[in-house]
Amino acid sequence: MFSRLSRPRAVAVCALPVVALLATAAFAPLPFSLTQPGLTADVLGENKGDPVITISGAPTRDTSGELRMTTIEATSPDTDVRLGDLIDAWFRTDKAVMPRDSVYPSGRSTREIEQYNTEQMKESQDAATEAALNYLDLTDKNIKVTLKLADVGGPSAGLLFSLGIVDKLDGGDLTGGRTVAGTGTIDPDGKVGAVGGVSLKTQAAKRDGATVFLVPKAECSDAKAELPKGLRLIPVTTLKGAVSSLEALESGKGSVPSC
Repeated sequence: MFSRLSRPRAVAVCALPVVALLATAAFAPLPFSLTQPGLTADVLGENKGDPVITISGAPTRDTSGELRMTTIEATSPDTDVRLGDLIDAWFRTDKAVMPRDSVYPSGRSTREIEQYNTEQMKESQDAATEAALNYLDLTDKNIKVTLKLADVGGPSAGLLFSLGIVDKLDGGDLTGGRTVAGTGTIDPDGKVGAVGGVSLKTQAAKRDGATVFLVPKAECSDAKAELPKGLRLIPVTTLKGAVSSLEALESGKGSVPSC
């Protein structure tokens, strides 16, 4: 036999599991990372006292303007992110919540993740060099390119590395004296790939003086979501297309695509 509960008591009893669940969520670590605009670095210049791009075996030119690669900063893999942190980030434009597995490889220690990001950066640098030399038809020349960028991991600087190499070797002027920023992976054939976090990277770019931002075409909508005023988006799918767009922007001749 079951006794009958009054309506208020029944509601209270039913609410207890919900309250318990919310209380647990409020204090339990959650599988997310908090991200925000990170550093930017001019690949045509120096980083921590060292040239980002060093080229030997071919004449190079003095460049003008800046080509800034962009990053996001994320909470470390072992940081506990709780419900209050997510709620705070949700209502801010300078922070974003991302699944931890989309930021860091799952099932790896912090040290293993750091090593993985370093390897990703090295592979990206090699691909960027090959893409640039392929674009310039210089693959059969005895040219050595060294890329050095401290405290940055992952593959998302590939496009900007390639553009920097092209700008130093080709004799043109890709920036037109502007500060151009951007992001995107690149493969040896010059194909540009998506990276994630572009709405935060546009904020980092604007903060550091950029007026133009190169974005993988597939991420145009994300880039426009929180686009800072005065920052022009140029979608790209290949290194060749990125170079053509910057040359058209600099010369004022030809069309420049937009998102």
